[in-house]
Amino acid sequence: MTPDPDPKALGAYLKARRAQLTPQDCGLPEPGAPRRVAGLRREEVAGLAAISVDYYTRLEQGRVRASAPVLTTLARALRLNEDQQKYLYELAGRADALPRRRRSPQRVRPAMRRLLTQLTATPALVLGRRLDILAWNRAATALFTDFEEIPPQQRNYLRMLFTNDQIRNMHENWQHDAREAVAALRMEAASDTTDPDLARLVGDLSLQDPDFSRWWAEHQVNNATYGTKHYNHPTTGRMTLDCDTWTSPDGSGQRLMVLTAEPKTPSHDALLILTAWAAGEQTRTR
Repeated sequence: MTPDPDPKALGAYLKARRAQLTPQDCGLPEPGAPRRVAGLRREEVAGLAAISVDYYTRLEQGRVRASAPVLTTLARALRLNEDQQKYLYELAGRADALPRRRRSPQRVRPAMRRLLTQLTATPALVLGRRLDILAWNRAATALFTDFEEIPPQQRNYLRMLFTNDQIRNMHENWQHDAREAVAALRMEAASDTTDPDLARLVGDLSLQDPDFSRWWAEHQVNNATYGTKHYNHPTTGRMTLDCDTWTSPDGSGQRLMVLTAEPKTPSHDALLILTAWAAGEQTRTR
């Protein structure tokens, strides 16, 4: 629901923002004489936004409501960043008209990559939007599969959980784990209903698997950051691993998923065997 507009608050924000800019910031000629007040003049903002000075003056005075096209030109004229634009539209009572941000490619943060390389005996994955698998370490390859051989468009944790027989059969409690993953994706979908890749993923899995279709329709959600996974690995047999997930604080939505075993347990020994095997395989292929 869009909040009611606050014309006076909008006017105060416009005035404050233009006071923070100089003509040079906006590509305007340097003034010939010193200015009595800091920042841009009203007529300069109006000119940059291609609106009349009278209309802009009434906006600052809270005597008129801004249309969505005017907000767009004002955001550009006042050099507003993403957060500032959102604030501008909310003050104007037009949050529903905020232009959609163009989706940027998912790139793994350097800090995440460093963590992956340093986790030598612990399987770890970097998950992006829609549970896409963006990066992994050698231990994750040894536990799950060689992700490099999976086409990038198919490299999705949920998709592989439903469609990759090797990974599906390895989960002893597949139904529980799969339902948890569906609920996690459903929670993400609630905050982004316009993602075409998400719609494509849901559509594909709904056609391919009746369980997914049924569980998706149940609208169960969760944001679990930890849990226990029970695997039956073809090489090392049964393994019980703790699964912990940390979300990046930068707002990218990237998550680091790490699987560990209790020390001095058969599962811990099995992980050591897998990681030693993975290290040996990499040495032989160099």
